[in-house]
Amino acid sequence: MSEKQSVAISIRPASPNDAAGVLAHVSQTSKETSFLTMGSEGPKITVEEEKHHLKKIDESDNNFLLLALDGENIVGMASINGGSSPKVKHIGELGVSIVKDYWGMGLGTLLLEDIIEWAAASGVIKRLELTVQARNKRAIHVYEKLGFLQEAVMQRGVKDDDGSYLDVCLMSLLIGETE
Repeated sequence: MSEKQSVAISIRPASPNDAAGVLAHVSQTSKETSFLTMGSEGPKITVEEEKHHLKKIDESDNNFLLLALDGENIVGMASINGGSSPKVKHIGELGVSIVKDYWGMGLGTLLLEDIIEWAAASGVIKRLELTVQARNKRAIHVYEKLGFLQEAVMQRGVKDDDGSYLDVCLMSLLIGETE
């Protein structure tokens, strides 16, 4: 895809019917970048298992999966994974993945803005947190632009494909009033 090419992207919540597309997206992005926690092995679940997982997300008040589509193809995803324990139910772990051909188009920012809006409207999520490799300067810039603060650097937080250890930043964004 050319950098100058204009694309029409739609953004919507995932449904169980998206299971095959979600798995294809995860498989593709896990091969395109070493910035994700999943390696090139990709997801190791079936479409039926993913359908069940998406149904549980759909029924949850602190889990959410947002898709960016170019036509029928999933080209980006943003997720919030909330805990089930009452003591941590208010914390949502944030994840974002974009197909490499769509990097640098502002898609990550759009997905993050929408998912932060969902978190605020949920009434449940009061803290979003994420980990990002310290070397992923573009992603860190986007997170900071949207108000995320770096809380810590975890040395040797992830092992790269070549066996080297990389630092990982813990970042967070508080949602709503602080008490």
